[in-house]
Amino acid sequence: MKSDIDYSIYLVTDRELMSSETLEEAVEQSIAGGTTLVQLREKTSDSLEFYNTAVRIKRITSRRNIPLIINDRVDIALAVDAEGVHVGQTDIPAAVVRHIIGDNKILGVSVSNAEEAIKAERDGADYLGVGAMFATDTKTNASIVTIEELARIRNNVSIPIVVIGGINEKTVPLFKGTGINGISVVSAIIAAKDITVAAKKLKKLFEEIH
Repeated sequence: MKSDIDYSIYLVTDRELMSSETLEEAVEQSIAGGTTLVQLREKTSDSLEFYNTAVRIKRITSRRNIPLIINDRVDIALAVDAEGVHVGQTDIPAAVVRHIIGDNKILGVSVSNAEEAIKAERDGADYLGVGAMFATDTKTNASIVTIEELARIRNNVSIPIVVIGGINEKTVPLFKGTGINGISVVSAIIAAKDITVAAKKLKKLFEEIH
C-alpha cells in the first residue's frame, strides 16, 4: 500500500560520490543502516546501462522490501517494475507521468515553492521532494528553499514531504517542528567512509526530531 511507505531515510544514489566499489554495495550498506527508500539517479548513463543497473538494484531492494524509485526515466521504472518514479520541474509533467504509470505506482515530484507543491499534489504526486534546502555539491545551480517557504508548502499540501539538498548530521536538527516526513540524502550517506554507520546516525537524528 502506498499509504504505508516510510519516507524517513530516502537515499538518492550518485555513483560519482560513492565510497564503495559498486553501487550495489552502497545500496546494500545503506539499507542495512536503516534507509527506507532508494532512488536510483543515473544522470550520465545511457539507456541500456541505466536499465541494467536498475535491474541489479531492484533485486536488492525487493529482497529487502524497500521501494525503488527511478529518477526521471518513466520507461526504465516501468521496464524493471520499480515501485515508482521521481520527476523534476523540467521533466515530463507529473499529470502525464501519473497517466502513464497508473494509480498503483509511487509518483514523487521535486518542488521549490508552495505553488509548485500545490500543482504537484493536484497532478497526482504521492510525495514531494522539497529543496535544495542548503547549498550542495550535487546540484550547484539549485535555488535555495527557505524554512519559511518549507512551512508554506507544508501548510498547503497534505501529501508527505521529503527535504533534499545539503542534508547531513549538522542540518537535520534544523527541521525539528517543520512537519517533514523524511530526509533525502545523497553524499552524507553514499560518500561516507562507513555507509551503514552514516545511515544509522541519520536515522537516529531524524527519529529525534520527529
